[in-house]
Amino acid sequence: MVSIKDVAKRAGVAVSTVSKVINGYPNVSEGTKKKVRQAIDELHFVPNAIAAALSSKSSTRIAMLVNSSQHSSSIDEIDMKYLSGALAEAKEKGLEIRTFFFSMFEDMKCEDIIRDFESQRIGALIFYGINRNDQVMWDLIRHEQFKSVLVDTPIVEKNISSVWIDQAQAQFDVAEKTYPQVNGKKLLYVAGKKDGYVTGGRIEGITRFAEKYGMELIVRYGDFSEEKARDIVLEDGKDADMIACASDLMAVGAMFATRNLGKKVPICGFDGIGLLEYAEESINSVRQDFAGISAEAVREAMRLIKGGTGKNIIMDYELVTPEYGVH
Repeated sequence: MVSIKDVAKRAGVAVSTVSKVINGYPNVSEGTKKKVRQAIDELHFVPNAIAAALSSKSSTRIAMLVNSSQHSSSIDEIDMKYLSGALAEAKEKGLEIRTFFFSMFEDMKCEDIIRDFESQRIGALIFYGINRNDQVMWDLIRHEQFKSVLVDTPIVEKNISSVWIDQAQAQFDVAEKTYPQVNGKKLLYVAGKKDGYVTGGRIEGITRFAEKYGMELIVRYGDFSEEKARDIVLEDGKDADMIACASDLMAVGAMFATRNLGKKVPICGFDGIGLLEYAEESINSVRQDFAGISAEAVREAMRLIKGGTGKNIIMDYELVTPEYGVH
């Protein structure tokens, strides 16, 4: 374990000088402060006061890290359900929850984030919607300074657990529920983000569906955007006999596009958000219990803090056809 003596040696200063920098004493030159901070960064040094707090039972704060760009305009409903589920579970268990967004750390080094979280006595992190290219977040996870729970990401290691639904099966099921309305063999699938873990699972499911029913599958990426989905359908959906979308928001965009094309095509979405109740057509969807998923993530974070090892938790989902036009 790195000690204050190691930092002093790396910086070429006395141990007392390192202590003064850590504790914010004013009588240290800026040049010396810079050398000491650089040594702390390079050695990933954790001051004793913080380390002691982390090793104590008081280290039960959990940080929620939310990718606020993941769901585009539907963020309010989905992320608020995530937040409400986590906060309700934390209140019941007497825990503290801190909420952060990925965008808050875009210009920060991983070591700085770690020190910030350690100073807040955070013991575990819950990540919502992490993608493959969220490098800073992955650096934070790989440091293993904290226990991690990944929502919608199927990665499990000693200190990492995963909480999500079976994305592939859910996508297959909602497409199959929609199939009886289909007259033809051309299937347009509007996927989410290329670098998203849920995207891979859902494409696997829709591919299996297309193979089972002998449909010609075209995949396009709509980034969970209603506008992009609308443009995709206007360009590539003229001959589509069925349109499946990786989110309800994109399904609504697809619906408006088919109206513009003057055709009626069976459409299915994913997530089961309230927006579908305002649509002008019945759209089958997969309803996820976002609050329940988040509550389970909090429970799993506490299990890891108490010494448990990472595991994969598969949550339930249901197929729904929200009643439209009732508002």
